[in-house]
Amino acid sequence: MKKILLLTSILACVAFANPYAKCVACHGANGEKVALGKSKVIKDMTKAEIVTAMKGYKDGSYGGPMKGVMKPQVTSLSDADIDAIANQIGK
Repeated sequence: MKKILLLTSILACVAFANPYAKCVACHGANGEKVALGKSKVIKDMTKAEIVTAMKGYKDGSYGGPMKGVMKPQVTSLSDADIDAIANQIGK
């Protein structure tokens, strides 16, 4: 049990240090994947497009088939987190 709690704490710290960390599983380390076979390749998007998409997912004004999957992913992100992700991945 202690090992599980320690691992969870470490992973949480990594996610806070790099807000994109939780995106890697579906979008790839550099935003190169088509997430779940339906999303855009986000590394091809501009920083502004990424910010618009993520804020839109957050407020419910953006998204097609992935809207239901993405809203819970971005709900906890701050505007600073969204900007950091856009700066890390966007053109």
